[in-house]
Amino acid sequence: MSRRSRRTPWLHRWSRYIITAIACVGAIVTGWLTYEKLTGGTVACPTEGCTQVLSSPYAEVLGIPLTIFGLLAYLSMGAMAIAPTLVNPETNKDLRMKLEGWTWPLLFMGATAMTIFSGYLMYVLAFELQAVCVYCISSATFSLSFLVLTLLGRAWDDAGKLIFIGIIVAMVTLIGTLGVYAGVNAPAAENDVPGEAGPRVTTTSGDAELALAAHLSSIGAKMYGAYWCPHCHDQKQLFGLPAAKEFPYVECAPDGQNPQTDLCQSLSDQVTGFPTWEINGQYYPGTRSLQELAQLSGYSGPTDFAN
Repeated sequence: MSRRSRRTPWLHRWSRYIITAIACVGAIVTGWLTYEKLTGGTVACPTEGCTQVLSSPYAEVLGIPLTIFGLLAYLSMGAMAIAPTLVNPETNKDLRMKLEGWTWPLLFMGATAMTIFSGYLMYVLAFELQAVCVYCISSATFSLSFLVLTLLGRAWDDAGKLIFIGIIVAMVTLIGTLGVYAGVNAPAAENDVPGEAGPRVTTTSGDAELALAAHLSSIGAKMYGAYWCPHCHDQKQLFGLPAAKEFPYVECAPDGQNPQTDLCQSLSDQVTGFPTWEINGQYYPGTRSLQELAQLSGYSGPTDFAN
């Protein structure tokens, strides 16, 4: 018995416990993030990227917070990893061996799916949201650690079969992920509003952007613009989504979505270019910084604007 124990690599003996420990940490973090998301709390983070990510369209899947799926994934990985170790091999050796045989392939498939999904989210984080989120990076690291531990944590008899299963799981996960987020990648086609919408807003909103947009809406401020106007798009980029949809935007192009051409023409003396802001009866042409809009509108909320 002792000689066999010495021949067993230490990683084979401890891999399940390490996976369980990582899963517990991941479950605690995602559980806390889920609570903050559902209660509207502000997530503490050393960077502003966490708020941006959690308020972005990528933070939900089919209307459900993504953190809930993360919590379920971590709980599942932890349960599968620890289950065989809870069975006494001296009194129920057959059950323990069956659990060992069943759970290792499931752990590998779960780790592969989590790694592929996390890899896609890292791409989104770097190239779409252009933000740094400590929690997102940690989750991706945990997922990759699961995959490494399942591959090296035991001796696999059939490497070819394992590779085949991994390819199938990776393809299904990637196709499913792209399908779920297809609406985010093409939001203009998601609503059936006729007319041109212009380029989509790719930045995200923080609490300050959302508060400023709500304030501008409450005082009756308006931004006159056109879908083809690059400066109008720049202004929306400063607000990010979903704040860019909160303040009253007036579409002046007749072929745009929900155009108000008559209103724009009636203000031709005041609205001489796009964008033009109407705030408290005064007109301000050109793209304005969020700090300037806050001053012009008498906004007194948070000013830690992310964009």
